[in-house]
Amino acid sequence: MRDAPPPAPAEPLSPGLKQRHLTMLGLGGVIGAGLFVGSGAGIAVAGPAIVVSYLVAGALAVLVMRMLGEMSAAMPASGSFSVHAERALGRWAGFSVGWLYWFLLVVVLAVEATAAARIAHGWVPAVEPWAWVLVFMVVFTTANLTAVKNFGEFEFWFAALKVCAIVAFLVLGTLAVFGLLPETDPVGLTNLTGRGGFLPNGWSGVVSGVLTVVFAFGGLEVLTIAAAETDDPARAVGRAVRSAVVRILFFYVGSMLVIVTVLPWTAQQAGLSPYVTVLDSIGVPSAGQIMNVVIFVALLSALNANLYGSSRMVFSLAERGEAPRGLLKVSGVTERGGGVPRRAVLASVAFGFVSVLLNLEWPDTVFLYLLNSVGAVLLFVWALIALSQLRLRPRIDREAAASGPARGPVLRMWCYPYMTWLTLVALCAVLVLMLADDSARGQVLWSAGATAVVLLVAWVREVRARRRPAAGR
Repeated sequence: MRDAPPPAPAEPLSPGLKQRHLTMLGLGGVIGAGLFVGSGAGIAVAGPAIVVSYLVAGALAVLVMRMLGEMSAAMPASGSFSVHAERALGRWAGFSVGWLYWFLLVVVLAVEATAAARIAHGWVPAVEPWAWVLVFMVVFTTANLTAVKNFGEFEFWFAALKVCAIVAFLVLGTLAVFGLLPETDPVGLTNLTGRGGFLPNGWSGVVSGVLTVVFAFGGLEVLTIAAAETDDPARAVGRAVRSAVVRILFFYVGSMLVIVTVLPWTAQQAGLSPYVTVLDSIGVPSAGQIMNVVIFVALLSALNANLYGSSRMVFSLAERGEAPRGLLKVSGVTERGGGVPRRAVLASVAFGFVSVLLNLEWPDTVFLYLLNSVGAVLLFVWALIALSQLRLRPRIDREAAASGPARGPVLRMWCYPYMTWLTLVALCAVLVLMLADDSARGQVLWSAGATAVVLLVAWVREVRARRRPAAGR
């Protein structure tokens, strides 16, 4: 059997993140523009049964995060699942999943920066969208270059605003359902059972809803990357991941239940946030502008998190010899901060700028192909997380037993290995269903092509490494 790779060296990054930063990063990770805007597309195909679609997609995300949390609590590292994949499956796996995830983040970063710029341009038409993009990139690059606590503070307050917005929406929506707001009557279950019933498009609508909303849960992985820069990574990631179930049920499923209960699912308008539609219907003044502010913050939050996650991923790749060693340069630690991989940040933001320019100049051609090439990469990342957990769990158990009961595992995957295998089957099923869906097939094929290219590069590197003279042995 092939020897396992040597353990990763100690992280030279500064532990500048606090538990409150990591907790809010986890909260903010599940509240994005995909929820506020993209949920409308899911309602259009599933009707009231979108609640079931979110339950299924959310359960899948929770299982993946539980597996990732178990490995990250036992083996914290800035490369997170890339490091776990290397330890479990070999260098090819760590290389492939690390570079694909980095590529995914810097491409999606362009979408978020451009969308935020368009909202800002609507508020201040005198400033062109490209100028807003430049402002956003400079601000968040500066924040990520100075100290990791600056990233943490940005995400803390961004997430706090999004959480407050969701809670306020749930409170107002629930009051409207029971007719407790001025000039409102109790709604009851009419909108859940009328207009075709709870399943107006049958179970195929629920499946289509799952394909539409599952990618909205991407981004939670960043909190396990960030855990390596806390004072107690194992405990910090354990606490953050444990609350994922409550967050997903409360924010996603709760929101969808309120939306399809307050208004008929057919009342949702294409291109308009269902949150705006509901708030308008219950008489909240300037609902559209309020949600624009929330969506704007959600986009900037995602941009900030993606820049952070991509820089730490490429830093971890460099640390393991899978990226240029020059990216390992870390700023000196001072009283104000430091310990930041500045070259890794600059490398990530540089490609981010290229993506933004492609999105501004060729949104329907070059950038569309680029975006499609990462459309289904998240499923590949999740699948490798599951495979890594299957291989690493016995090692984690052995190390926990050797450490004694006082140093036992902080977090455990439920019903191992059955739930892990079930998750893998579910991920494969999602891919097959996407291939059968005309609107999603292109994303799968382009993403498969990008994945194949990275796997080929990883294989070539592996072959060359084996042929290299074993000098020094």
